Amino acid sequence: MALIKRGAYLATASDCVACHTASHGKPFAGGLPISTPVGTVYSTNITPSMEDGIGQYTEEDFSHAIRLGIRRDGANLYPAMPYTSYARFNDADTQALYAYFMHGVKPVDEPAPKTSLPFPMDIRASMKVWNGLFLDTKPFVADPHHSVEWNRGAYLVEGAAHCSACHTPRGFLMQEDTNRDLAGAQVGPWYAPNVTSDTASGIGTWTQEELVAYLRSGRVPGKAQAAGSMGEAVEHSFQYLDSTDIEAMATYVKSAPAVHDPAAEGTRFTAGNMSSDLSSLRGTDGIRSVDVGIPTGAELFQGNCASCHSAHGEGSKDGYYPSLFHNSATGAHDPNNLIAAILYGVNRKTSDRQAFMPGFGGKPTDAMQLSDQDIALLGNYVLKTYGRADTVITEQDVAEVRHGGPSSNLIALARGGMAAGAVVIVLLVLAFVVRRRRRPSL
Repeated sequence: MALIKRGAYLATASDCVACHTASHGKPFAGGLPISTPVGTVYSTNITPSMEDGIGQYTEEDFSHAIRLGIRRDGANLYPAMPYTSYARFNDADTQALYAYFMHGVKPVDEPAPKTSLPFPMDIRASMKVWNGLFLDTKPFVADPHHSVEWNRGAYLVEGAAHCSACHTPRGFLMQEDTNRDLAGAQVGPWYAPNVTSDTASGIGTWTQEELVAYLRSGRVPGKAQAAGSMGEAVEHSFQYLDSTDIEAMATYVKSAPAVHDPAAEGTRFTAGNMSSDLSSLRGTDGIRSVDVGIPTGAELFQGNCASCHSAHGEGSKDGYYPSLFHNSATGAHDPNNLIAAILYGVNRKTSDRQAFMPGFGGKPTDAMQLSDQDIALLGNYVLKTYGRADTVITEQDVAEVRHGGPSSNLIALARGGMAAGAVVIVLLVLAFVVRRRRRPSL
């Protein structure tokens, strides 16, 4: 029982349930569509079902899947499952996870939809080359130059919590750019911001207490609120971790080397001010459509936002609805999180409260549905009035976020036909061979 309990804790730390549970689906039964730059990936059934899950996996099979990205049948997983991070797990924790999923999870005999990516990404065997180039299979080794707390934080952040999988920029072949670790990256429709110690681009101005509070609750008043996949991590994972582990994670993240983004002038947490000019709500803000009959950004704000965030933008008095100034979503150089919040809303539940904002992306038949043009007008009004006024949102920006975020350049190659795809595979193989030859012999 102790081993299963330990495995359950590690599964929570790894946030397995968030990705492997579809909306209104059964826990760990898979089927959740995950937007990636190369297409939609469906999470798999990881219950101990003998037919549809991992019930036939041996402990070795399980270890190969989570640490090497190789299924029981020998096929490769896509790194949407963050085995590149889980490779850090030690043998004891891998054994505990296996015990939990085999004996602590109820089997669900329901197949998950199969992932079908465009050519050449649909060739799973190509991941063997990708892994040869980019997968570090060495388990975590403690650094004797740092404290026990720091090393525990490193083990969790680099491994179970897989923070770099979202917060580290990706290269052309979708590999993590280790030279810019935790420097911010697009994750589907949301942007996982820079969380390095840089005082302008990252969270270098945050205190240890603020970072702990954010990981635990998903909010730091006057600075940031978690939404999207980070909101899910808080809801399903971080809020349940031991306080010593949360403190350790904060200690490690606070030590992350600073990575500065020259485009992000000034910190995203202090941009904008409370608006004292209510004339803009009467439509004199200048942010309007060229088409007669299309509402202005101010009118859209008044009709959809002012009742919660207030006309002045300071939010509600109890802090439930955040201010629109000194807010990372309105103060960032990249406006995608503001767009995504308007489109998809926020629904984050913790032990002490639920943070809820309805989404306005909806279907055309929904009463609250806003068009791409509406959201661009609304977003620009919010930025100009309360946030980073030099950031501009276009209808194309909204359309891209509405459809799951930007696509990888590899998609363009795929659309170029099989010949282009074959060239990519050849280049990957050549790069792998060159890399292997450059490695010193053991």
